[in-house]
Amino acid sequence: MQHCTISLSGETLFARATGALWWPAKRLLCVSDLHLGKSERIARRGGTMLPPYETRDTLTRLEAEIATLDPACVVSLGDSFDDGAAAHGLGADDRAWIARLQRGRRWVWIEGNHDPDLTGIGGVHLHSLPLPPLTFRHIAVPGEAGEVSGHYHPKAVLSLRGKHVSRPCFLHDSNRVILPAFGTFTGGLSWADPVFRTLMRAEATAVLTGPMAHAIPVPRTRSA
Repeated sequence: MQHCTISLSGETLFARATGALWWPAKRLLCVSDLHLGKSERIARRGGTMLPPYETRDTLTRLEAEIATLDPACVVSLGDSFDDGAAAHGLGADDRAWIARLQRGRRWVWIEGNHDPDLTGIGGVHLHSLPLPPLTFRHIAVPGEAGEVSGHYHPKAVLSLRGKHVSRPCFLHDSNRVILPAFGTFTGGLSWADPVFRTLMRAEATAVLTGPMAHAIPVPRTRSA
């Protein structure tokens, strides 16, 4: 199954196996936490060396989603770049690639905590995007309804055949959807983390990403 259907504030959304969210009524494609430039940022700060292909891998997968869905609007839901230097130091080829993806459609960069300044990369740059009855922002606000956010990189932690397996996942309930990170080399926060108990209602469901989208209830009593 390529997607699972989510109902939020009366709107039908598709949580796709890729980790992207599709709002068919608006032809809106939403991705979160691309973290472009992560390998370069880690190397620049003296961290573990990672293969320097994650930006191109992330853009390749994003381009495939755009080719499949032909969105009228793309919303990148914050932390699109791993830091300000990664955003402003983007190579000419990758900058041209993004410009090609933006052509002919509205493109919205939501400001994240990693990349508050996204000027000079095309598109529009907003703190949040209200499209009633939904609001798109980077970090969830407790008590809000109709909210689509990212930031936390949620992952499901499962026990399969005696082994612990983690999968990036959407978390959703009647108030909100929290997207998984779309970027290559992004980590994740276990669905057992206390922050999700604060944000998610008792009926919360996870949609696991990967080869197929698969919906499962979020356990209410669990350990990381």
